[in-house]
Amino acid sequence: MNTKYGLKELESEFGKLTFGRLLRSHRLGEELSQVQMAKLLKISKQSLNDLENGRTIPSISRASEIAKKIGLMEATLVELAIQDQIHREKLNLTVKVEGKTKSRKAS
Repeated sequence: MNTKYGLKELESEFGKLTFGRLLRSHRLGEELSQVQMAKLLKISKQSLNDLENGRTIPSISRASEIAKKIGLMEATLVELAIQDQIHREKLNLTVKVEGKTKSRKAS
């Protein structure tokens, strides 16, 4: 089944999401240990643990790279990373990130 889930649908089903919570839930859903996931992402186990527990918030480019490596929607992970940064600064703001679709040139 290929159900398209956006951030809004995920939050309505699982509650307020963070980058780390989504990363951990994906890892557990794939039945990977932290060591296995860290190797896949080419980061240390401690770095993965820090990401999952919100001690570290990835940069936009790092969130994008992680999404691509594990097959999650890039816009969703980037949005969560930015939202986590905003929340850490105690700002009452919300962001929405949407990916652009590539247009095809007519021959």
